[in-house]
Amino acid sequence: MGTTKSEIFSEEQNKIATLFKVLGHPARIAILQHIVNQKACICNDLVDELGLAQATISQHLKELKSIGIIHGNIEGKSVCYCIDTKNWENIQKELETFFKQDVKVNQCC
Repeated sequence: MGTTKSEIFSEEQNKIATLFKVLGHPARIAILQHIVNQKACICNDLVDELGLAQATISQHLKELKSIGIIHGNIEGKSVCYCIDTKNWENIQKELETFFKQDVKVNQCC
């Protein structure tokens, strides 16, 4: 996290921030939605689906893999990507826990 002094924050805070950072790009959301909508691993070319350069898509896939939400398997000359269902569910739970915190509304706003 560089200059954010991540060491002064809890492991949970750093983990949630990393999730938000990785999921904070619309191309990554589009990639995840495409994989989910296929209801299977995708081996086809995401360049045709999303209209982004291959290098750009590769970088986004790398970021998604870094949080474990997808994984890839090499099949011949292509790599097939799938949602890692266990990590998908873990991420869902972490974000649900974060957003289910009670918010006390003060009369100051």
